[in-house]
Amino acid sequence: MSTASGVRLDRDGPVATVTLCRPDVLNAQTPAMWETLREFSRQLSGDVRVVVVRGEGRAFSAGLDLSVAGGADPGPGGGSFADLARMSPEACADRIAEFQAGFTWLHRPDLISVAAVQGHAIGAGFQLALACDLRVLADDAKLSMAEVTLGLVPDLAGTKRLVDLVGYARALEICVTGRRIDAVEADRLGLANVVVPRADLDAAVRDLTAAILAGNRDAVVEIKALLAGAGGRSPADQQRAEREAQTRRLRDLTGATD
Repeated sequence: MSTASGVRLDRDGPVATVTLCRPDVLNAQTPAMWETLREFSRQLSGDVRVVVVRGEGRAFSAGLDLSVAGGADPGPGGGSFADLARMSPEACADRIAEFQAGFTWLHRPDLISVAAVQGHAIGAGFQLALACDLRVLADDAKLSMAEVTLGLVPDLAGTKRLVDLVGYARALEICVTGRRIDAVEADRLGLANVVVPRADLDAAVRDLTAAILAGNRDAVVEIKALLAGAGGRSPADQQRAEREAQTRRLRDLTGATD
């Protein structure tokens, strides 16, 4: 479905695959791609359980397409640095919120999202991988939060996800240096769920997807909600959330009614 903007959505039963398909520029991203990603979230049918995000060719995504950011046609609504700078602060922030929505739908409670990462995942590419619940990395993966090298900040909803995964001090160091993180370090830091040889990446993603689909869907949704909210709850609140979730599951499984 639609490759005109450089991103495609395919569906195979309960699995949807989002593919960045600009391999000639290492899947560099544009505002038009983010708009398309946002639209994909509205097009998914209710029986989709897993979304896989991948990139064609040698790289997952080399980040922001600087030819667009520098002033070429950025696609619907504008998005070059100059376009954004000419807006009022409020309008600029609203436009960036639209960009973020192309990423944040991957957090949806009814889905498990999986990034299949090979080669470079730089800047916006790294943030797209972070937007997913799980990350399978090829052993040639290179991650970097490179926005600082452009005088910018990461603004595609990646900063909290990074802090949640690696902690404040490590996230700060990664963001302010813009350095490259290889697959071995990504695994050690908790950025990768698994690292596999490049040739095994697709098979590893299929295996993980099958394992997710083998679980009861409603239980998986409840588990994701429990874990996603755990960081903001006290131990007592988390225990209460567990009790309430388990009560819902027991009643559903036994057909209990009020």
